[in-house]
Amino acid sequence: MPHFDFEQPVAINGASYSSRPSTTEGTPTLYRERHGWCPYSERIWLALEAKGVDYDTVYIDNIYGRPSWYSGDTPQMRWQDGKSQSESMDLVREVDKRFDGGHVTLYPDDIANEVINKVRAFRDIFPRGARPSSRAAFLFRYDGEPLWKNEFEKVLRETDELLAETAGDGPFFCGTRFTAADVAWAPFLERYAGQLPCLHEGLNPKCEESYPHLSAWYQAMDEVVPEYACLVRGDSSSWRKVLTMAGFGNAGGVPLLVSSRMDDEGAKESAPLTPEEKLRQQSIWDRYAATRPYAASSPGEEAASVLIRNREMIVKDIVKRVGMKTNKFDLPLDEKELDVTIRSLACILCGDRYDCEIIEECEIGEHVKTLASFLDERMCVPRDMGALSAACFKRLAAKNF
Repeated sequence: MPHFDFEQPVAINGASYSSRPSTTEGTPTLYRERHGWCPYSERIWLALEAKGVDYDTVYIDNIYGRPSWYSGDTPQMRWQDGKSQSESMDLVREVDKRFDGGHVTLYPDDIANEVINKVRAFRDIFPRGARPSSRAAFLFRYDGEPLWKNEFEKVLRETDELLAETAGDGPFFCGTRFTAADVAWAPFLERYAGQLPCLHEGLNPKCEESYPHLSAWYQAMDEVVPEYACLVRGDSSSWRKVLTMAGFGNAGGVPLLVSSRMDDEGAKESAPLTPEEKLRQQSIWDRYAATRPYAASSPGEEAASVLIRNREMIVKDIVKRVGMKTNKFDLPLDEKELDVTIRSLACILCGDRYDCEIIEECEIGEHVKTLASFLDERMCVPRDMGALSAACFKRLAAKNF
């Protein structure tokens, strides 16, 4: 087996502390929503990663209650000088000022005004009569019902037109360069890509025919900004799960047609990768991992690394949930057998058959595929791992690894 004890960046669960936890001296600290749902936390998270900043993270639980020592909303930054600051785009601007010299400049001097105008355009284009829920941002009216299809089409059309203004130069909001404008829009367009096809038939933000410039932007974000594709971006499967939950903008009643569309979208994502797609994804991952010594050498090995590091918690979760009469997963309840199954799955995710002391041969047996299905259903991306790594479980569960 490959060695999985990578030295990870400092990340702390704020709920485990009765007072503000200590972090690395001289290092900025990001306080963000712990599940990865908050689009405003995603903005500053993406900016820090794209700039290559070394920072600590403290996770704040916005659902079950923030710790008593924490005040205000998320996100917040505590800078090296001890000062705190909030409001997502103010933080993005400050990161760009404080950490000049990185491989990305989010507010380039020569187009700073254009960047600011494109950031401001977000508020003008996204629907004003919709709830700005973190899990289901700008999808539902205040009565809990989804916006009409024509309202979403207007947003997509105007976004496509905004991108068209610089399309001759490049796919991003300000042309060839990834800037703060893309940081501002990305979390919301990301959620729309996963959720809108389920709410209304024939509504696909990535449709090249209907929205050619927006389609090109989605592709560029995945291929040109490796930090986004490999770490920060949530996957469509996780965003679709939100549509079945009440209390996060929607009323909770999901029409059968929506559920059917969710199943259809899931089937598309579990399709096997072509050799060309595998090479493309590995190239993106190589660029991401090049500056991160703690990252594994491929999306599959990263998934295996997370699996092995968290196997004790996973075993406890399986025993608890499989023991429920309503659980659909046929997995063993013996902890030793579960541990063997987890290690087998880790071997397969690595792409080779490694020699293991307790596994004579790592085959894709029924328990391994069932475990992959269980983890795919339980997983939240990017809370648990990045989208490229998480997709490995989905393809394996569908026998398409």
